[in-house]
Amino acid sequence: MSLEDRVLGGLIGGAIGDAVGGVPERGDLSLSDDTQLTLATCEARLDGQVSPETIAAAFVRWFRRGAVTGVGSSTLKALRDLSAGAHWALSGARGEMAAGNGAAMRIAPLAFRIDPLDPGHRVTLRDVCRITHHSDEAYLGALAVVLAIRRESGLSGPSFFQDLAEALPDSRVRDRLVLFGDLSPETPLAEVVRRFGSSGYVVETVPLALFLARRMTAETFAAGLDELVEAGGDTDTIGSIAGQVAGAHLGFSRLPRELVALGPVQEILGLAEAFAGSFFG
Repeated sequence: MSLEDRVLGGLIGGAIGDAVGGVPERGDLSLSDDTQLTLATCEARLDGQVSPETIAAAFVRWFRRGAVTGVGSSTLKALRDLSAGAHWALSGARGEMAAGNGAAMRIAPLAFRIDPLDPGHRVTLRDVCRITHHSDEAYLGALAVVLAIRRESGLSGPSFFQDLAEALPDSRVRDRLVLFGDLSPETPLAEVVRRFGSSGYVVETVPLALFLARRMTAETFAAGLDELVEAGGDTDTIGSIAGQVAGAHLGFSRLPRELVALGPVQEILGLAEAFAGSFFG
């Protein structure tokens, strides 16, 4: 599998998860800021090295032309502040309510450009998260997504959650990953949601999305998203993150063709292909 296939798989897998997962909230198959800000992150990478300045500038461009929809309160505050001229380091929401999933939902493309084990790269990753969410938990949720995508042994194996937890500092995200490591992979998603929740709180979002991603093969991708919708919660973002992680490991070539053919996915396919093709230039 080529890196381009993996990048495109993550982008399109996430768009599928966003579209299907968003039906209960939006009433139709459409895309939201989960996909839009992920694509904006890719656009920023085309301007040079990964930096919060270039990513924040890309967010402003997309926001000003009305290309960002369904935005959560923390991300909306940041986009408005950035558009008004605020520095990226001052735009992100702070406090307990800043521990949302808005950083984790858009971070997947940077897994192919940032080494999460490098301290300097972790600082960059943290700063990119702080554009919208000035929260250690939000950052660590995004870091867990990056670690999962870069995992050389894939998404399987009994130590998956334990390995991710050991790579994180003490935090609520870390504690939740440890608990998920005790779950059977066959546990019905509705049962997991009843026990741990599925809100927009990053401590709930990221472990659940990773749990779902582990069972989303080429054959079960659609069924996994259907199970998520049935379980309820912040299904578009959870579906988007799960789709990005699973898609990055499956590659675009192995995504179900009937899901790639969905109208909203087809609308951004050309843009995603362009980003994936030039992401490593």
